[in-house]
Amino acid sequence: MKADSLLLPILLQLAGIVVIIAEFILPSGGLLSVLAAAVIGYSLYMVFAEFAFTAGMIFVTADLILLPLLVILGLRLLAASPFALRRQLSSREGVTSQSPEMAEMAGRQGVTLSDLRPAGVARIGGQRVDVVSRGDYIPKNSAVVVCDVTGNQIIVKLLSQQQKGDQ
Repeated sequence: MKADSLLLPILLQLAGIVVIIAEFILPSGGLLSVLAAAVIGYSLYMVFAEFAFTAGMIFVTADLILLPLLVILGLRLLAASPFALRRQLSSREGVTSQSPEMAEMAGRQGVTLSDLRPAGVARIGGQRVDVVSRGDYIPKNSAVVVCDVTGNQIIVKLLSQQQKGDQ
């Protein structure tokens, strides 16, 4: 009779494990985790209440070993599922975060259309573009030169009188 009454807590433990695995596959917003915790908790309560303390500790020990293993298994299952991104975007495949036109702007001169504090707008190569200085204030209608292009950010500096004469 004791073996029959131990069957329900074991089945509840297995149901909790199945629900934990389902949590990794089904988007539930954590509801399945709460359900799994409740089922496993009730199973432990039943074992401690109806059986010896030793039987309850065996269940707790089994849970402490199995549950982390199931979390690792679930993460691997999720990584192998069709919901996971399996590709990495790389420049070798032609993926870039910077347009080729922006890379060609390095060294070009232009005029600020707004004050740069340090961000603003300038006309460079006939295009109106968002630019940023390296922290310097540059007034409107100032001559600037593109000193760097990083990602989608065009960095400019004030064009000095000597640089204007060299051009």
